[in-house]
Amino acid sequence: MMVIDQVHDLQKVYRKILHSMSRPGTITSFEQKADSISKSLPCNEAVFLCALTLFDAEVTFHIIGEQEKSERLAELISSYTMSNKAPHDQADFIIALQGNLTKEIEKAMNVCKSGDLINPQNSATWILESVLISNQSGVTLTGPGIEREALLQTGYDEHFWMARNLRTKEYPLGIDCIFADFSNQIACVPRTTKMVATEVI
Repeated sequence: MMVIDQVHDLQKVYRKILHSMSRPGTITSFEQKADSISKSLPCNEAVFLCALTLFDAEVTFHIIGEQEKSERLAELISSYTMSNKAPHDQADFIIALQGNLTKEIEKAMNVCKSGDLINPQNSATWILESVLISNQSGVTLTGPGIEREALLQTGYDEHFWMARNLRTKEYPLGIDCIFADFSNQIACVPRTTKMVATEVI
């Protein structure tokens, strides 16, 4: 299925994720690494690369998506990373696949882990499959790692962002988001980032 080096190549992917997380709204390409992955995945290659890089036997994950795709993806992720599935209110990572899933995403967003004051790091990281991310108008981001402001379009609507903002209003509690698109690009919005909508998304 893959010709990717699960040590050398994924270290490079990890550095790209860290780069994007430290510079919210910055779009980073996985294209060279994604070319090494089978095109028959139940998700886009960027989502799968994020999972391969961040998951291991010590973490749990939950997938929101059409049942057949979700089950197939869960089997693949577990076989490569040894991580296990968990309910959305207990998972360390939540993957949201493309589809008409607004209600499911909002429900999971409302109950997912956001840490506590003693262990704020015990929170969920979201990996969200997007059709195409860009630095066009959609939401405006401000905060650490952003010089003034950054524009980001992810394809997720205002209901998603409202739910996300509710979970990040009590810093250091919150969630971190990684958007991954079908052009093998990612952009990150950590809990420290403030967001306002700049248009009807």
